[in-house]
Amino acid sequence: MMKDDFPDTFRNISRKAGLQIWTINNMKMVSVPTKAFGNFFEGDCYIVLNVAAQSIDVHYWIGNSSSQDEQGAAAIYVTQLDEYLGGSPVQYREVQGYESPQFRSYFKSGIIYKTGGVSSGFTHVDTNSYNILRLMHVKGKKHVTAKEVEVSWNSFNNGDIFLLDTGKLIVQWNGPQSNRTEKLKAVLLAQDIRDRERGGRAQIGVVEGSNERESPELMKIMTTVLGEKPNKLKDAIPDEKHDQMQTNSVRLYHVFENGGNLVVQEVATQPLTQDLLLSSDCFIVDHKGSSVMVWKGKRASKVERQEAMNRALVSGYIKAKNYPPSTGVEVMSEGGESAMFKHLFKSWTEKGQTKGLGSTHTVGKIAKVDQVKFDVMELHAHPELAAQQRMVDDASGDVTVWRIENLELVEVDPKTLGQFYGGDCYLVLYTYLRSNQKQYILYMWQGRHATQDEIAACAYQAVTVDSKYNGAPVQVRVVMGKEPRHFLAIFKGKFIIFEGGTGRAGAANPESSTRLFQVRGTNEMNTKATEVPARASSLNSNDVFLLKTDRVCYLWYGKGCSGDERVMAKTTSDVLFRQDKQVVMEGQEPANFWVALGGKSSYASDKRLQKEELIHSPRLFECSNQTGRFRMTEVYDFAQSDLDEDDVMLLDTWEELFLWIGKHANKSETTDAWKSAQEYLRSHPAGRDPDTPIISIKQGNEPPTFTGWFDAWDPLKWKSLSNQVRGDGYRAPGGPMSSPPPYRTHGFEISPKSPTIPKAKIPPFFTSVESGKYLDPKLLVNKEASELPEGVDPSQREEYLSDVDFESLLGTNRADFQRLPKWRQNDLKKKAGLF
Repeated sequence: MMKDDFPDTFRNISRKAGLQIWTINNMKMVSVPTKAFGNFFEGDCYIVLNVAAQSIDVHYWIGNSSSQDEQGAAAIYVTQLDEYLGGSPVQYREVQGYESPQFRSYFKSGIIYKTGGVSSGFTHVDTNSYNILRLMHVKGKKHVTAKEVEVSWNSFNNGDIFLLDTGKLIVQWNGPQSNRTEKLKAVLLAQDIRDRERGGRAQIGVVEGSNERESPELMKIMTTVLGEKPNKLKDAIPDEKHDQMQTNSVRLYHVFENGGNLVVQEVATQPLTQDLLLSSDCFIVDHKGSSVMVWKGKRASKVERQEAMNRALVSGYIKAKNYPPSTGVEVMSEGGESAMFKHLFKSWTEKGQTKGLGSTHTVGKIAKVDQVKFDVMELHAHPELAAQQRMVDDASGDVTVWRIENLELVEVDPKTLGQFYGGDCYLVLYTYLRSNQKQYILYMWQGRHATQDEIAACAYQAVTVDSKYNGAPVQVRVVMGKEPRHFLAIFKGKFIIFEGGTGRAGAANPESSTRLFQVRGTNEMNTKATEVPARASSLNSNDVFLLKTDRVCYLWYGKGCSGDERVMAKTTSDVLFRQDKQVVMEGQEPANFWVALGGKSSYASDKRLQKEELIHSPRLFECSNQTGRFRMTEVYDFAQSDLDEDDVMLLDTWEELFLWIGKHANKSETTDAWKSAQEYLRSHPAGRDPDTPIISIKQGNEPPTFTGWFDAWDPLKWKSLSNQVRGDGYRAPGGPMSSPPPYRTHGFEISPKSPTIPKAKIPPFFTSVESGKYLDPKLLVNKEASELPEGVDPSQREEYLSDVDFESLLGTNRADFQRLPKWRQNDLKKKAGLF
């Protein structure tokens, strides 16, 4: 299609980063003004174009009451828009009420479904007017939607939030069973309506459905509009489960022409590999229960490219699979794949990409990674670099190592620091400074041959150490052989893994006359030596090996190893063996060398010296295990503000998995966080390594390896957020700065100066909707009796802690704490500063 053949509307399309929206009116694309973004009429269809730095996405949205003609016109315009933009956009089909998380992420304050539309015969409401009367039913915790409903008490229920919009006043009514996060999200939506649609001139009032007596003036307005409130409202309506549930059921279908007919044939199931996609054809990736993705090869015929899309979107495929009409659909061209599409493949590389740090080495594999040096002084100034390199600092901090012996902690002799045995478990506490404040990382290293009791004791002792430092340490689970980069760096090139046995004093380890170690690394930041079976098949042409016999120690240099690797191997050999070393070059081995290995045999010798870095964008999820099955809601285009204090969040950077625990996360989510992360890895459709390092982080103690994945991280955000909860104002997104609405949360009000709702005195405690009154730990820890809040019993300070703070400080839950002898309780309280 020539440029002149495209609709005139396309000439006004901007290629700059940002959002552009059109509605279909009389089968034509009509631009939607910015102030109306987020408002969708149920009788219409819309086209949403999002241009970002690295991608272009086109969504077409289908209202529940839109006509088939409008839906067809929207689909045609999207196809033309894709061609106009060079085939690079990823296309998405969105159905009202079932929008993808990515689509919802564009509208941070929420989406409003409005009655009306061209095809339905209704007229569009003039939103720039005070002559308005509508009731909106607000749903959602992470992604908020508001649907216009009948202006009547019959529309209310006890579990949700409702906005009564009278033009000059917006009343937010919070159902008695609604939670804190839902209330905050609804307030942002109300502010957005006030600022964008009323120029900031409307007033906002909040009524707590559980305590309506405190808002008599607002209740009078509500009853004037809605009539007398009935004695009983409807019960809470459970949220529909539109969140994506991870499934490892992924199938790949080949779409091709055969004798003039289009054939759809299954060719593979998960885990998928990139080489299955052929540029000459089209493919459908079916992520069952989640989405259907159409991939169009660059050299596929025009018929195949068009028909593949039509088959997935309109005709047989979705119907044949008996999927609901709301099933998400993505269409993309080769080279323009979405991040979600790439995540369904075991590995993904971009054409012409540079070599990078890549993935962790695996013993016995020939593939090798080019190690890129970096300036560690830049890490704190540029957290994005720290995140990419997986390094919080230059590993020059203090290191303390304990081994689990008889289920207790025994500090390791500093002379043997870095020597780990596969029959043991270890705790490694790393302490470093950031902005002159101590930061901690607590590594839990699990030997391959350690007992389950030792692994459990390691986890238990980690909680004890964590409590000693008031929950500040970042906790990292490390499985033997899968050590993250920073862990290796702290041992300065002297990290050695013995396959079996134990490092305990006096222990009798099985001695072998011959031991073989594989050494990998180019400097003291990335080197480790791993014991491997002492046989020729363990050798690898790209590495250095240490072979110890009764009489001599051989340094074997493979043909592919570098000078830096040889230097580091020599350093490691000096730690392992005191006797003289004999250098052996590959291909020049003496007979005794092969005799020690039980005879000469074949080994890995391919000359694939570099491995391309895997391309996987970081992904953030809100996690929940409340239904008995692991569920997650993905947060697209994520920012620090998406980290919800009430949630456990999972950040997947592929090489590492972060669990961020909000300070108000419920007990079950916190307790099950590790289990959920392991379930996430196990069920990932790309066949992820279940031993991927899992890093647990508590809110307020985020390391730069975590914050670097977020743009413009604000280290003072949590403090300022706490101030907001105590009465300071905040602005609604999408509008000018203005005074905050009256809002009640945690037992007190956030309120502007108002003649109807006076500002309440702020008590020194938080009140949870479910839990009663609890004190901020800062008011209790390391305080003299005279410094405690009035009414607090100095000998029972733990009784004023929330469940989360109780476990964080004392390392155990309330029930288990009560079972402990009194002396043990007092000991834990002393360590926590509560005695």
